[in-house]
Amino acid sequence: MQIKVIARFKCELSSKFGVPRQSGILPGLKGAIVFEPEYRNDDALRGLDNFSHIWLIWGFSETERDTWSPTVRPPRLGGNTRMGVFATRSPYRPNAVGLSSVRLDRIERHPELGAVIHVLGADLMDGTPIYDIKPYLPYSDCHPDAGGGFASAAPEKTLKVTFNEKCTKLLPEESRNALMEILAFDPRPSYQNDPDRVYGMGYGEYNVKFTIDGNSLKVIDILPKTFDE
Repeated sequence: MQIKVIARFKCELSSKFGVPRQSGILPGLKGAIVFEPEYRNDDALRGLDNFSHIWLIWGFSETERDTWSPTVRPPRLGGNTRMGVFATRSPYRPNAVGLSSVRLDRIERHPELGAVIHVLGADLMDGTPIYDIKPYLPYSDCHPDAGGGFASAAPEKTLKVTFNEKCTKLLPEESRNALMEILAFDPRPSYQNDPDRVYGMGYGEYNVKFTIDGNSLKVIDILPKTFDE
């Protein structure tokens, strides 16, 4: 079976590092769905704006591989405990397919791109291929009494984020606040804990450099991306 890419996701997060580990963790995080030319047909979206949330079926385009492992190490368990791949949402799967529930913010018509779907709370990076979109149905998709296994508790913000004065001036307040929310959840792999290490992540047109010591994260530099990044 051939799966077609119907759209691409657009957002400020240009690499896996920093992307929320689940949808809905950052409910205000903005993103947009831009359809491929073949699928820019307004009729395909007729009635979608009556729904508050939608499902995105998408591809882990940065983790595709020819082999697979029956067990993986979930970050939630510290990266040291192995669980069955089908008991996790790891991107390292036999088929690199992701599923996310996001809030539908609005649908806008762009003069060149056609109808663009703006969403909130996605856990996708910029450029992620989207294979399908379906409406979220509260009466069947919501299960308040569901058990969450080893990931029953929602992740919490663990870091206090600060910027040096230079970095504060480089980003508009809205972008800076969104970046702070992302960083507060600690984007590092669970096995990394080096206070002397300088970490980096792509954010919009910039590379963000920061250090982490204990529960304090400090953004020390924000640099424009080079052409080859």
